[in-house]
Parts: sequence; C-alpha cells; structure tokens
Amino acid sequence: MALPVAFFALFFAWPVAAIVARGLKVDGAWRLGRIADVVAQPDVRHVLWFTTWQALASTALTLLLALPAAHVFARLDFPGKQLLRAVVTVPFVLPTVVAGSAFLALVGHRGLLDELWGVRLDTTVWAILLAHVFFNYAVVVRTVGGLWAQLDPRQEEAARMLGASRLTAWRQVTLPALAPAVAAAALMVFLFTFTSFGVVQILGGPAFSTIEVEIYRQTSDVFDLSTAAVLTLVQFAAVGAILAVHAWTVRRRETALRLVDARTTARRPRGAGQWALLAAVLATIAVLLVLPLAVLVRRSLDAPGFGYYRALTAADGGVFLVAPVQAVWTSLQYAVAATAIAVVIGGLAAAALARRDAGRLVRGFDALLMLPLGVSAVTVGFGFLIALDEPPLDLRQSWILVPLAQALVGAPFVVRTMLPVLRAVDTRLREAAAVLGASPWRVWREVDLPLVRRALLVAAGFAFAVSLGEFGATVFIARPDNPTLPVAVARLLSRPGELNYGQAMALSTILMVVCAAALLVLERLRTDRTGEF
Repeated sequence: MALPVAFFALFFAWPVAAIVARGLKVDGAWRLGRIADVVAQPDVRHVLWFTTWQALASTALTLLLALPAAHVFARLDFPGKQLLRAVVTVPFVLPTVVAGSAFLALVGHRGLLDELWGVRLDTTVWAILLAHVFFNYAVVVRTVGGLWAQLDPRQEEAARMLGASRLTAWRQVTLPALAPAVAAAALMVFLFTFTSFGVVQILGGPAFSTIEVEIYRQTSDVFDLSTAAVLTLVQFAAVGAILAVHAWTVRRRETALRLVDARTTARRPRGAGQWALLAAVLATIAVLLVLPLAVLVRRSLDAPGFGYYRALTAADGGVFLVAPVQAVWTSLQYAVAATAIAVVIGGLAAAALARRDAGRLVRGFDALLMLPLGVSAVTVGFGFLIALDEPPLDLRQSWILVPLAQALVGAPFVVRTMLPVLRAVDTRLREAAAVLGASPWRVWREVDLPLVRRALLVAAGFAFAVSLGEFGATVFIARPDNPTLPVAVARLLSRPGELNYGQAMALSTILMVVCAAALLVLERLRTDRTGEF
C-alpha cells in the first residue's frame, strides 16, 4: 500500500488541499465564513440547483431508456448480440468532448436537425440531457443487465404458474432482486452527470453551468479562487455522500443473491411482445447512440477531398503552436505513460485490498480510490500548477504532469477490474508455492499472474481509453505546443469559422476511432468475470 498511498497523497490530496487553502486563506487566516457567503449568492445557488436537477433528470431518463435494453441483453439471444454490446459500450469510453461534439453536429447550428427541419436544441437543456443518456446508457445496460442475466428465471416462471401476471411476477420477484443493481447504476449515472464538465461546457453555452463548469470559469476566467474553493468543497461533500451510498448498494448486490450461469438464461425471442421490445431497443440504440456518431463522421467529411483532415496537418500560428494532427501522437504517448502508471498503482492497491488479512484501514482506502472520479478534475488540474511549482517537485514544465493527472482517473478502473479476480484466487495455491520454497515475487509470477493476466490486460485497456479522453485536468496543464486530442477539440470549437468547426469534427472522429479500437480489443479479452464494470 505504500506506493499507492504516497501517489494519491502527493498527486491528489495535496493539489486539492493546496487550491482549497489558497482560496479560503487570507494573510494566513482561514475565512470559513466565506463558505456561507458564496453559497448564499443567487447565481451560485442557481448553479447548485441546476447541477442537482439536471443530474436527477439525466439519471431518470437514462434508466427509462436503458432498462429495456438491459432486459434484452440479459434474456434474449439474437444474431449480432456481441457486436451490439460493443456498440452500446462505445459512448461510455468516448471522451465527453467527443460526446458533446457528436450532439453539436446533430442538434446544434448547421447540425442535422437544423439542416432538415430548422430545429436547434444546443441552446436548450434537452441537448445536455440527451448527451448524458448517450454517455451513460452502457452503465445501466452493463450493471443491471449483467446481474439480470445471472438471475434464475425459474423463480419468475414459478410465480407465473401460481397465477401471477407477467407484470406482477416481474414486480414482485425480479425487481426486488434487481433493486441493488438498479440503485448502483443510478448512483453511478448521477455521479457522472453531477460532475459533468465536457458535455455542459460544449452544449450548455452561457445559459447552463454545472458546479464543475463554474469551478472552471471562476478559476480560469474570473480567477476567483475563493469561490472556486467553496464550490470544490461543496462538490467534494456531495460526491463523498454519493460514494458512501454506492458502496452500501454494492455490498448488498454482492451478498444478497444466488446467481446462475448467465449463458443459460438467454433465449430466442418468442411472441410479438418480445420481438416488439427487441425492435424498440434496436431503434433506440440506432437513434440515440449510433446516429450522433454517424453525423459526427459525416460532418468531418463535408469538405471535399478530406479537406478538414488535410487541414489538421498545417500549423495555423494561432491557438496551436504545432499542427493539430500532432495532438494525436501526443495523446497516444501520454495515454501509454498514464496507463503504465495506473496499472502499477492500481495493481498494487488491488493486490493489497485482495488480501484476506487486510486491516480496516486498508479496506477503507478502497473507497478513497474512487474519489478522483468524482472530485473536480478542474480543481486537480489547477491544483497541480499551484502545488507542484517549487523544488523538489517543480513539475510545471515537465511532460510527466499530464500522464500523472490522467493516471489518477485510470487507477480506480484498474482496481475495480482486478480486485474481483484477485479475490477469487485460491489462497491455498499461494501457500503451497510458498511451502515449496518460492519467494513472494515468484509466487506472484507463477501463481497470481497467469490467473489475472486477462484482467490485467482489460484493466490496462480501460485505463488507456480513459486517459486518452481525460479533459478536465488536462485542459489546465497541457502545454500549447503539446495539446492532447480533447484539448485540441475544445480549442477548435471555441473559435469561429467553418474550418475550425470541421477540424474539430475530424479530430473528434479520430479520437472516437482510437477509443473504439481499444474497446474492441477489450471485448475480445472480456470474460464473465472481468468484462462488466
């Protein structure tokens, strides 16, 4: 645990504490009354209210549209099911900047709806809600559908034989068993939408602002660190409460159910009702998930002769000091470095947490590992500049700063992927190897590694995809001569002109293709134990 604790203390706790202290301290004295003053401001209360209600609305809409798909993937067997599962998961691994760009190409100015019917939604909250559903659809399908597929269908069939209707049997037998998974999925979606940044930054405009977007505005535009620090504390408290509830629901899910092999529960659709449900889910996926990405690709090809892609190879001397296409190579390098760091840190943490004799303090660190996913990435990024600005850790000019920030987000995914597999390794195998004279390192190499190799590769793939799309912290610390792909897309979208918009669509398409390729590799490595998140 020494290295993971040191890593998170140095590159997460310290930067966040540094920026909060900078905002709430004046002449060395704490101004805790500033918290009440900031929260009492009408514009801040409006931001808090909008953040909360849009997260609730996004969560409800996601559950409404994704739960039927979870049933289809769990109970129905049809051609192309595995390919469709990968398609559903693509939006989740895409950077939020790409999701925002895709919906901007669909519902924004000069978007598909604008061209066909003169309708624009980019100035309404519906664009944000639909983009959040697009991004989180797979969370519900994977979390709820994964458990649903393992529930014994004979329990519901027994209720039907005793006279219950299909709806009554589902409501009284299946739904109570699914409740922990539904609650866990809802909390995850709420967490992601409550801390939304890239989607709201692109689609919200000046009218809509979440806490995360407001922290960014107060930090970079207004430079009001006091208000930004207060908003960081508010978000930190909210995220802590969400993660506590999430941990409770996960424990219920792990201990309350008896499960069967998921491969034995899916059947071919039977009857008009099941075929209609399958058709409705396929139509929803086509319109809500596939259409925005297809429009994104189409917009990137509007210029004849791949003009927008060719324009990426020329430096414009403006926002970019290098050709925008250089962001592709820069992002890949950063993502590889971040993946290596995340795998080492997350792997060590998972190994420590998997030990049966782990103390309460070590087990408590499991919940703390999730905090980087919910705490303001903007705060972390700006905190890097404040905390890591003097010897012996003056990293402001170092390239490693970006991979370190990206690894903070990737490490929790590594832990969540590897921990169940490590806990499933029979300890008697390790003990037998030790009795035969193997050193601890050889026990790990000969016993644990062969069993967890596939989970390790899946974890590395998730960390790579997440690192590639990290935006909130990277937007502060990426240098102008080495922008990452999400930062380059955001900068192009912020500039007027058809060429800049087209280049943003082209870069977003490249980023989408790279993330989708990583996902397809994950799907080939996926097993029942390591494939769900």
